Amino acid sequence: MKIIKAVRGKSPQIPEDCFVAENATIVGEVTMGKNCSVWYNAVIRGDVHFIKMGDKVNVQDGAVIHATYQKSPTTIGNNVSIGHNAIVHGCTIYDNVLVGMGSIIMDDCVIESNSIIAAGAVVSKNTRVESGTIYAGIPAKKIKDISKELISGEINRIANNYVEYASWFKEE
Repeated sequence: MKIIKAVRGKSPQIPEDCFVAENATIVGEVTMGKNCSVWYNAVIRGDVHFIKMGDKVNVQDGAVIHATYQKSPTTIGNNVSIGHNAIVHGCTIYDNVLVGMGSIIMDDCVIESNSIIAAGAVVSKNTRVESGTIYAGIPAKKIKDISKELISGEINRIANNYVEYASWFKEE
C-alpha cells in the first residue's frame, strides 16, 4: 500500500498525471511536476527539508530521495531519471540528467544539466558536476564529455520511456 502523508503539516503535492506505485512512499514537503513517476519501493522523504522535482522525473525502484535537516534541501530539474536503488540526498540536480543505478549523490552537490552519473558512482559532498560530462567511480570523477547523441540517445530516451511505462500502469 502506497504511503502518501503529511509530516509537520506539510503534504506532498502530486499532480494527477503522475504515477505512484502501490508500495512507494512520499511524505512531507514534496512537490512534483507533471508526468513524474515514482516506482516500486521508492522513498521520497520530505520530512526534514523540502524536496522539489520538475516535470518528467522518474524515481525508479528502490531509490531514496531525502534532504538534510534545516540545511540542504533536494531540488531536481526536468527530464531527470533517478536509477534503481540510487540515493539522492540534499543536493541540486539540474535538467536532463541521468543518475545511474545504485549511485549516491551526497549533500550540497550540484549536478549541472546534460550530465550522467554512472551506475555505482559516489558523488562526494560539495562536488560540482559540470554540464555535459559523465562522472563515475568512488569517489566520482569526470571520465569524459557527453556527445549530443548520448544526450538524446540515453538521457532523453530513458526519461521519455518512463513516461510511457507509467501510462501502462495508469490504464489498468
